[in-house]
Amino acid sequence: MNTDTPPRGEIVVWKFVLGRRSLKLMYGVVALLGMLCGVGVFTFGYGQGASYLSNNPQSCANCHIMQAHFDDWQKSSHHHVAACNDCHLPHDPLGKWVTKLDNGFFHSLAFTLDNFHEPIQIKERNRRVAEASCLHCHKDFVHEIRGNERPEEMLSCLHCHQGMGHSRQ
Repeated sequence: MNTDTPPRGEIVVWKFVLGRRSLKLMYGVVALLGMLCGVGVFTFGYGQGASYLSNNPQSCANCHIMQAHFDDWQKSSHHHVAACNDCHLPHDPLGKWVTKLDNGFFHSLAFTLDNFHEPIQIKERNRRVAEASCLHCHKDFVHEIRGNERPEEMLSCLHCHQGMGHSRQ
């Protein structure tokens, strides 16, 4: 038999091209990726991940640590005019989905690994998003106050209105 030509059959061709060790490594990598995808799909389903794609505030309380914040929001003056996404996500479509993906990944990672501060605290990036949301909705009222200030000189809305959305923040 001539060893220069590959034998027929797809797997045999791969063995000829890659060698036995490379083929085993490739199968291992494919199996590992399959397991990671399987765990990801299971975790997304178990954690009710699809509910976070909605605008339903109840989905934020899927995680027990957010229940107190949800309860506070229900008692707040914003309850009838703003849902969680209105304050905690940017108002442009791309920014909204990038922030949702970013927060979803890092929140699930922190809760899975039990690596978060309790009581839960807002991160600086998300605080800036919330601040921008205040300015977005109340631009007619704050324009006169903030019109000439540079962003780094402005007081945060939450400086004076700390308990507006959640009394625990």
